[in-house]
Amino acid sequence: MKARILVVDDEPDVRTLCKINLEYEGYEVIEASDGSAALDLIGKEHPDLVILDIMMPEMDGWQVLEKLKSEEGTASIPVVLLTAKADEASQLRGWEKGAADYLTKPFSPMALSRYVERVLSGENSEDEARRRAAVVEGLKLLQDMRKSDGSKLPTEEVIEEKGNDQGGT
Repeated sequence: MKARILVVDDEPDVRTLCKINLEYEGYEVIEASDGSAALDLIGKEHPDLVILDIMMPEMDGWQVLEKLKSEEGTASIPVVLLTAKADEASQLRGWEKGAADYLTKPFSPMALSRYVERVLSGENSEDEARRRAAVVEGLKLLQDMRKSDGSKLPTEEVIEEKGNDQGGT
């Protein structure tokens, strides 16, 4: 059996899709529907990787990630964030808090398998860490520029345009 993976999401359909796909790839999959249950399972089951939703009731994914990365016994467990939050600020926050990768919903099960395989294998981990640090630094600079002159990032303008198009009909 390959690695043990904990899938944490409050949506049963998302957990089932991940479980079926990852078990097909040979992984052992355990599930949690909220952050508190995830932390309990991590302590008992010692997963090799956590796939974590951000937007969950009571204890959200940010709180779970912070708790995992702040404790010596769990800090080394890689976490892939799987979330509907597609904005750069959330990606930046995830990487800054120690997430190994960030995948947005809706997602391709095959892409999830590739993310999991890459993270577990440590493939290009040094190169990836350098790339991520450069991206994080670039996003911080863009955010600082936006704050100082009031401009918006191109993605924010597209989101606003889509919102205006939908609201105007």
